[in-house]
Amino acid sequence: MISKLVVNVDGGARGNPGPAAIGVVVSDLDGTVIDEVAERIGVATNNVAEWRALLKGIERAQALGAREIELISDSELVARQLTGAYKVKHESMKPLHAEALAALRGFDSWRIRNVRRAHNARADELVNEALDAAA
Repeated sequence: MISKLVVNVDGGARGNPGPAAIGVVVSDLDGTVIDEVAERIGVATNNVAEWRALLKGIERAQALGAREIELISDSELVARQLTGAYKVKHESMKPLHAEALAALRGFDSWRIRNVRRAHNARADELVNEALDAAA
């Protein structure tokens, strides 16, 4: 059983809103990639895509049996909203925020870390691969 996983997530849209996609990279503590997701999500804003990526990352970690999760995102907004540092004001984000918090209750512990895009490169590549495949 996998006790802890590291999950890099990214979402993006070409146009805001526009064609959108998510990228998720699930790794063990040694950095070995266990799972990747590159998926188009239809038309969405950048922020919705970031939240959808986070939800997909949580879902994949649960499916792999993780008890602890470290989420890594280059979206400061999502990271701070998830921890409660920022309020979720936009109506379309509130259900996504609530869904993420509910899903995270299934873990023994979790944390989210905000990083620069360069430190989230593979998840960003997956977003672009999914968007390019649609073009």
